[in-house]
Amino acid sequence: MQVFLIANPKGGVGKSTLATNLAGLLAQRGRSGDNIRVMLGDVDRQQSSRLWLDRRPAVLPRIGSWELHPGKPAKPPRGTTHVVLDTPAAMHGDKLKECLKLAHRVLVPVQPSMFDILATQAFFAELAEMKAARGLPVVLVGMRVHERTRSAEEFLRFIETIGLPLITCLRDTQNYVQLAAHGMTLFDVAPSRVGKDLAQWSAIEDWLGLRLPPTLD
Repeated sequence: MQVFLIANPKGGVGKSTLATNLAGLLAQRGRSGDNIRVMLGDVDRQQSSRLWLDRRPAVLPRIGSWELHPGKPAKPPRGTTHVVLDTPAAMHGDKLKECLKLAHRVLVPVQPSMFDILATQAFFAELAEMKAARGLPVVLVGMRVHERTRSAEEFLRFIETIGLPLITCLRDTQNYVQLAAHGMTLFDVAPSRVGKDLAQWSAIEDWLGLRLPPTLD
């Protein structure tokens, strides 16, 4: 079972947006014939991802949630192959280390704000150390990035000093907001509707080894 951890102790950076769309991508690949059964696990007290799952239409590719039984710890549904863990703000210390031990890959959403980056420098340093010591694959994903702006250029220059790779930047668009309101992701609608956004996700698909081969007309 592969576990993908979405983590950043800073609140409001887009963790749930990244987690839900990654789960949607995996679920869509499962429907396409890959042997994938995905679970979106919310470890945030606000339970944003679980509330999102409650809105998800039954006709869409299924995304599971924790199996909950009185007096027993939560666990993934039987047969789950891929788990996406959405983590809370201010998660650190033993709880963070516990989640990192479970993870096979870590995706860190980061906004192009110097305040956000400076507030999480210690977290980045911890991840970089763990990446070096354990070989844990860790990447940064820029969130709500306006291309060709001075703030975006400064953001990219600063990211180069962190020691963790930035694999893509996701633009600031209402597509994520509007789809989330209906329990949906970029991967649940016609590609022509969200073409620019899917192009930005291609680097994440490559990193996870999920790119589908091109079809022949």
